Amino acid sequence: MMASTKNSSPLLPMTTTSIDSPPAEEKVFKGSAMTKRGAYAAISYMSCAVLLVLFNKAALSSYNFPSANVITLCQIICSCCFLYLLRRLKLISFHLSEFLSTPDNFKTFVPLKTLIDTLPVAVTYLLYMLVTMESVRGVNVPMYTTLRRTTVVFTMIVESILASQKYSRPIIGSVVIIVFGAFVAGARDLSFDFYGYAVVFLSNITTAIYLATIARIGKSSGLNSFGLMWCNGIVCGPFLLVWSLIRGDLALTMDFPYLFSPGFLVVMLMSCILAFFLNYSIFLNTTLNSAVTQTICGNLKDLFTISLGWFIFGGLPFDLLNVLGQLLGFVGSGLYAYYKLIGK
Repeated sequence: MMASTKNSSPLLPMTTTSIDSPPAEEKVFKGSAMTKRGAYAAISYMSCAVLLVLFNKAALSSYNFPSANVITLCQIICSCCFLYLLRRLKLISFHLSEFLSTPDNFKTFVPLKTLIDTLPVAVTYLLYMLVTMESVRGVNVPMYTTLRRTTVVFTMIVESILASQKYSRPIIGSVVIIVFGAFVAGARDLSFDFYGYAVVFLSNITTAIYLATIARIGKSSGLNSFGLMWCNGIVCGPFLLVWSLIRGDLALTMDFPYLFSPGFLVVMLMSCILAFFLNYSIFLNTTLNSAVTQTICGNLKDLFTISLGWFIFGGLPFDLLNVLGQLLGFVGSGLYAYYKLIGK
């Protein structure tokens, strides 16, 4: 657990995985398998995720911004700047056992060995971000969230392979309802686009690998959520910058007609800020709960994403079969949350 001096304490919440007999955390209710901190992390993730999808969709579709890579690069740069500033102000720490009074030496923020150990997280994060950003472009928001709901299956498969995770029958049953609902909802999508659907499913796979990698490596790295985010930024940022230069994305960005439009700048700023909080909540939720719980949280927040997506962007006419599929997905997600809370 992260230590602090007698006269100071962390001002921002961090993961508290401890190697040496951690104190019992307060549960949501007696007999629950989820702690209150885990529940807060899940709610924070869902709130940020809903807003970020809408702002990314606005940048890529409403403004027709030409490069998802540049948006991701801006998000990474802003994230590193936020983390550096917060660390220099001694508001956060990067290590589970680090004192906030530790001298601010940039070179010792994260040791090189630790940075190397977290490379799999950084690589899978980069793939996850790039593919997810691209997947928003080709599919309308309601169908995007419907297809993304199948991520839980990929996550369960990856967790069972990497961590030999076993799941109870109630959990598997709730996941079956979620996936069945997703197929029902998309059965009559008149805006079917093969490339768009393929990219979304690829996004599901990269998301599953990314979350499972956090659960496997993040807890043993000695870093808290902020430290993992810092490693991701300083590793992925340079690679993404070079990739954007090679592809000509930066040149396209400079020629973008709305680059200095106040509306577009507000959308980009909000996207960067929300990406920072979303990444933090993903690390916190995955380490406090599990990769599958993180995925189910993504399903639960879909109600708000779909409603706002229909209202703001449109793209999918009302259809009773689609509504039925959405309801099945929400029922399955609710059942999973219930079984998780009661410890089944």
